[in-house]
Amino acid sequence: MRRTTALLTAALVVLTASPATAHAGGDWPGWQKDLNGSRHNAAEWRIDRNNAGKLKLKWAFAYPKGDVNGVRSQPAVVGDTVYFGGPDGKFYARNARSGNAKWEFALPPASRYAYNSDGPTVAGGKVFFGDSASRLFALDQRTGRLRWQVRLDDGIASQTTSSPIVHNGLVYVGTSSGENTLPVTHACCTFRGHIDAYDVDTGALVWRHHTVPEPVEVGTWPNGAKRFEPSGAGVWSSPVIDRGTGTLYVGTGQNYTGKGGEFDSLLALDARTGAVRWTNQVTGADTWRDACNTPDAEGYCPGLKDGTNLDYDIGATPNLFTVGGRQLVGVGQKSGVYHVFDAATGQVVWRRQLGVPLPSGGISGIQWGSSYDGRRLYIATYYADPGTLFAVDPATGQVLWQTPAPEDGCATGGAAGQPTCARAHGVPVSSTPGVVWLGAGDGKLRAYNSRTGQVLWTYDTVQDVRGVNGLTGRGGTMAGPGTGAVVSNGMVFVQSGYYPEFANNPNGSVLLAFGL
Repeated sequence: MRRTTALLTAALVVLTASPATAHAGGDWPGWQKDLNGSRHNAAEWRIDRNNAGKLKLKWAFAYPKGDVNGVRSQPAVVGDTVYFGGPDGKFYARNARSGNAKWEFALPPASRYAYNSDGPTVAGGKVFFGDSASRLFALDQRTGRLRWQVRLDDGIASQTTSSPIVHNGLVYVGTSSGENTLPVTHACCTFRGHIDAYDVDTGALVWRHHTVPEPVEVGTWPNGAKRFEPSGAGVWSSPVIDRGTGTLYVGTGQNYTGKGGEFDSLLALDARTGAVRWTNQVTGADTWRDACNTPDAEGYCPGLKDGTNLDYDIGATPNLFTVGGRQLVGVGQKSGVYHVFDAATGQVVWRRQLGVPLPSGGISGIQWGSSYDGRRLYIATYYADPGTLFAVDPATGQVLWQTPAPEDGCATGGAAGQPTCARAHGVPVSSTPGVVWLGAGDGKLRAYNSRTGQVLWTYDTVQDVRGVNGLTGRGGTMAGPGTGAVVSNGMVFVQSGYYPEFANNPNGSVLLAFGL
């Protein structure tokens, strides 16, 4: 549908929301936290709105400075162990309380530099994660020994930013690509987004759902490079699963070339077979590549003339929740709209425009994921003049409170004087009872009162810290899928340091662990 339609709110009259799924333990075993994608730890009782302001840094882990420094691996916590990957091509298991080493795993050589590019999921005695070379790994949870690995895609720039999820003997993960950012001399583009299901024990592919048809050669670009259409619609985000109906929900990105397929869509698939149950495409046309931002844009950006070069992905993970006995699925879009659908039919229930739409690039909107605590949805916007944290009624979309990124964020602490600092939230939101957790483009991690939106605690990650591994690290911009807060068993874990990098930093990025 057209963007003007996406700005409307069509609220249905429904009853109160049901509680988020409760868990007996305080583990945070995967990026989504649970199959519903709540990013809420209902079992956290040690940290609350009354004592969150007393959190102190307990330990840190520092990465070596390298060609790639952005952290993309949100930690997972199970029992006394925290699992995480770094930009250094290694994956780590550490004691959650002390940071002491348990094991580490070096990613095998690849045709290009490989590093952990998504958050791990721990299930059934294994740790699952993907990397920037489009491989999926399963490690032994206790020893770190490789159990199996598979190649997800053979594309020149394919990668894994979708964190895996495990259900009924299958591990599900999406594949995306940076092919649309390659120079215009590249024959653009042949990548097809897809979501896959693999056997947890063997890594055998059980099913694959492509989001676009096979691209075909349709001519050349102005410089003579071959042109293929349609392409793109990568699966950047992580899926969620409704256990009752066996339905998997996942969002898709924009076309790279041409117009076609399930771009900018929320997909509902049979989790067992991959068969389509319904799709809802939230943008009428959206074809974008990095060349749209260059002086030669007119020749290499077909959507420039008709305004369809939007980059308005659904790059966020959905939230499953129940309102008045009706199962709903909500998801944020890079246009700044949060959409809510009937989980069984895909019918629109309500929409709410939160971020201010900006031209091309989708940087104004909702990135990576939101949180649901059984009462409210917590949704953050990226570059939205400024980025803002919202508490939203899940029944109607009414904004209950909103807190902009603080005005002094880029004038204080380590971000002061940094030209790339921004009042922006390109980070997934997390929550625990009474508290919402969110990092920002100013390098600060904040805890908010879930009832009022008041800031309870701020920690500036842009400062040098000595890691338990003997290196000195320094945080930076907090953005991307890997810098969401994980709260488990009285500890808060967060990675810091992403694009754009702050200037004059001699050190690599860091993982920080906080406690009372």
